[in-house]
Amino acid sequence: MAGKFSGKVALVTGAAAGIGRATALAFAREGAKVVLADVLVKEGEEAAQAIRKAGGEAIFVGTDVSKPAEVERAVNQAIENFGRLDVAFNNAGIEGRRAPTADCTEENWDRVISINLKGVWLCLRQEIPAMVNQGGGAIVNNASIAGLVGFQGLPAYTASKFGVIGLTKAAALEYAKDGIRVNAICPGVIHTAMVDRLIQENPEMEAGLAAGTPLGRMGEPEEIAEVVTWLCSDAASFVTGHALAADGGYVAQ
Repeated sequence: MAGKFSGKVALVTGAAAGIGRATALAFAREGAKVVLADVLVKEGEEAAQAIRKAGGEAIFVGTDVSKPAEVERAVNQAIENFGRLDVAFNNAGIEGRRAPTADCTEENWDRVISINLKGVWLCLRQEIPAMVNQGGGAIVNNASIAGLVGFQGLPAYTASKFGVIGLTKAAALEYAKDGIRVNAICPGVIHTAMVDRLIQENPEMEAGLAAGTPLGRMGEPEEIAEVVTWLCSDAASFVTGHALAADGGYVAQ
């Protein structure tokens, strides 16, 4: 496959479904060799197989991003199989249980922060040295519009996504001179399994979510994938430390 990522190697966490899967497929279409990482083994293997069937190169590595050894293994597999790591999309995340701040359990808080925020840091901790050694790279962390504005009923999720943006800015400043760009993407309401779960719990939310977006609809995973691949490409060579909202205008209100 020829394209803007020909000869490059991409790592995508949370790659088995939704935004992660769409982005892994997008990287592959543009010529990247892709390492897909996720806790969902069956779905992750199927996504990797879809890339191979289309003529691309891909491997799947079962990975819980909250576990340092598993994150290290995923990055090592990229280097061992493909020789380098050029771009990474740290996408894995969960929404946790809905509850107001005073009713959020410690268990829920710790689990959400461990995956959404600590997991991104653990990925950066492995990806950055690999990129420094080869002279540069590009990383995108998946935050959320919940990292830009408050969301009721999701205190741990909101805190984790604000944290991802802060972590992104710190890393971008620290490694700019090493040729590594680090950005965050802040999706709005995207048609994924995560949003489907929220709607199932609160059916009345669906119309409100669409109505609350100026473009009048939910986004699709493929639309976010296009933004991620742009941020990782040479077309965004002067963009780093930025939290880009892809939200149908939600935070412009």
